[in-house]
Amino acid sequence: MHPHLMPDTKKSTGRVLIIEDEPLIALSLEDVLINAGFQIAGLAGKLEKALALIESGACDVAIVDANLAGVSASPAAIALAALRLPYIVMSGYLPEQMQGDFPGAHFIQKPCRSELLVQTLNALLLDRSNV
Repeated sequence: MHPHLMPDTKKSTGRVLIIEDEPLIALSLEDVLINAGFQIAGLAGKLEKALALIESGACDVAIVDANLAGVSASPAAIALAALRLPYIVMSGYLPEQMQGDFPGAHFIQKPCRSELLVQTLNALLLDRSNV
């Protein structure tokens, strides 16, 4: 088999921004993503830090908790959408409860399986690279 026809068995790649206000959940997500081969662009538990990291251009994709200590994370989602960066909203809320606040989002219900999260991130990054 020619080298350029070899199946791509590389691990995941991409810089993921984790926007999550619960430290244990954020660290758990970080472990899952590092083990899957992603780079962590940053952890943000507050909206201001999330917006600063998004504006810095540090990430390729993001995981956004819909609610950061009682504050909607929709401004972070809007900033990501404005930069055409894909993101996943992870929340205990149903997508129908958040409609309109998160334009273009992919929703994953908390708690979620690690495999589903990794597959979804890989699909978002693949879609982005094919644009």
